[in-house]
Amino acid sequence: MENKKILSKNSGLIVGLVLVIGASYFLGFQGGLQKAEPQIIYKDNPEIAADFSLFWKAWETLKESYVYNKDLSDQEMLYGAIAGMTSSAKDPYSVFLKPSDAQKFEEDLSGNFGGIGAEIDIRNNQLIIVAPLKDTPAERAGLKSGDKIIKIDETFSNTLTTVEEAVKIIRGPKGTTVLLLILRDGWESPKETPIVRDIISVPTLDWEIKPDKIAYIRLYNFNENAPLAFYKAVLPVLLSDSRGLILDLRNNPGGYLEVAVNIAGWFLNSGDIVVREEFSSGKEEYFKAQGNSALVNLPTVILINQGSASASEILAGALRDLRHLKLIGETTFGKGTVQELKRFKDGSEMKISVARWLLPNGDAIDKKGLTPDIEVKLTEEDAKASRDPQLDKALEILKTEIK
Repeated sequence: MENKKILSKNSGLIVGLVLVIGASYFLGFQGGLQKAEPQIIYKDNPEIAADFSLFWKAWETLKESYVYNKDLSDQEMLYGAIAGMTSSAKDPYSVFLKPSDAQKFEEDLSGNFGGIGAEIDIRNNQLIIVAPLKDTPAERAGLKSGDKIIKIDETFSNTLTTVEEAVKIIRGPKGTTVLLLILRDGWESPKETPIVRDIISVPTLDWEIKPDKIAYIRLYNFNENAPLAFYKAVLPVLLSDSRGLILDLRNNPGGYLEVAVNIAGWFLNSGDIVVREEFSSGKEEYFKAQGNSALVNLPTVILINQGSASASEILAGALRDLRHLKLIGETTFGKGTVQELKRFKDGSEMKISVARWLLPNGDAIDKKGLTPDIEVKLTEEDAKASRDPQLDKALEILKTEIK
């Protein structure tokens, strides 16, 4: 996974777990780091506007005065200090991972892991469900995008400062149960939801040809398998002489940036700017479509909801900006930053937000998401009755455009 940027509402993906959100992560490796000697590195450094003698005084005070000081670990104290420093950025996507947590994070990125199968994130200091994944314990338990997680077993979520902390509690061996206290908009009080953990395999794509030669592709994730899966779905669509396409990105939490750009290449002209990456320095990096443009003239509409995040928002936003395709459904999540994963020599890692994403028209996604051109709500009553008014509206709009 070297040199790949992950856009996953980093949120985190608790596919037992967190693919974290959403990934948006540039997985690079930073090796050969020399052991730091803070007293030397920061001495007389005019760029450091802080007195590091305070840090060492606090260190010595804890080591000397703490009643159980013999139980203190210098290494754990160092990790705690780095974690606290990282959290001072007040960015839910920037976090320090000590070696054991970093290993779990890498396991999540492999695509198969134990958990409940939902992406989670922290929004306005509240732990929420971004999207339950298809055919997972979370979906079968009835979790919905936007659900607030009030409590995980005996731990209240407002005591957790990062998604990773929540993931560590939610994950567990297959067959064991985690108890979530869930509050949903419209409920008078929270409800306890027991969920049996399972091995989670992240789904990729489903497709079918609907009546009137309308192709339907539902993309669940922008993982490494998505480009080939999309190709296999598009090929029969083209051979069947489909008259239009519905691209369903609902509850798609994101994935690799390269995959989003790859798939955009089917819909855009080669060389079109799909997204820009803007750094704090003002420097920008452009990502351009390079596909075969096979779908550039096919009438298309896109389905979105609040579970659509990062890579989903980039693809949907680019296709609306450049192709003027209609977005139908609900406002997306609003995950528009990219994280870079720094690996240190002891196996610890720092995931840090380094840039934000800008759509072709210059709009930022972060914290506001994409507003649909046609808003259609999907209620609990609809779900219980197996109705999908969002898909129905997409079919209606697409048939009108075809005519």
